[in-house]
Amino acid sequence: MEFITPGSGLIIFTIIFLLFLLLPFLALISIVTNKFPDNDKLIWVVIVLLLPVLGAILYFSIGRRKRLKE
Repeated sequence: MEFITPGSGLIIFTIIFLLFLLLPFLALISIVTNKFPDNDKLIWVVIVLLLPVLGAILYFSIGRRKRLKE
């Protein structure tokens, strides 16, 4: 008994796979292009590199508020 047809399963898998690749990449771009106090930039880069998906989610939910206003 198949719950997902092969065509829709491939589409869902592709979307999830791209999300898992794009989310850390976008987080790293955001971290590198913005200014942070002290060593926060280095800490966020390390978190996103060691825990790609969870680190990116944490950065977008917590870290973006820590950026310095220009």
